[in-house]
Amino acid sequence: MLAGAKYVHTNLVARDWRHLAQFYQLVFGCVPVPPERDLSGRDYERGTAVAGARARGIHLLLPGYGPDGPTLEIFEYTPAQPAAQSVVDRPGFGHVAFAVTSVEEAREQFLAAGGSRVGEVVESRIGSSVVVTWCYVRDPEGNIVELQSRRHVAPV
Repeated sequence: MLAGAKYVHTNLVARDWRHLAQFYQLVFGCVPVPPERDLSGRDYERGTAVAGARARGIHLLLPGYGPDGPTLEIFEYTPAQPAAQSVVDRPGFGHVAFAVTSVEEAREQFLAAGGSRVGEVVESRIGSSVVVTWCYVRDPEGNIVELQSRRHVAPV
């Protein structure tokens, strides 16, 4: 095990970092963690292995944690590579997930804020005594987000 390992952030590369950051603030109550980032130069190129790389963006504190909790880092890169549409079953990172009180209500709010549908709201039994209600949706840039809630039921 890596000594001192602690989860810190997930990076989401955006076409328009300001617009996407506003969406996550509006929908999930994420809070900006200043300062805004503007990263470039020789060391940044060396670290990213991208010639001429420049990233601008911000970290957003994820809901449900204190001021030192994990963040969603939203960066916009220059130059940017063409985006492929995110799909649920492609190897690599597939989605970020948020626990909500009501998946159906959260889905409607997410869609009203500019998101789009992926699949239907479904329930899955996990083990013998937990039911997870969940759905996948896309943020305004097409990234997949899972909305989920859990409830305990009588064992089967």
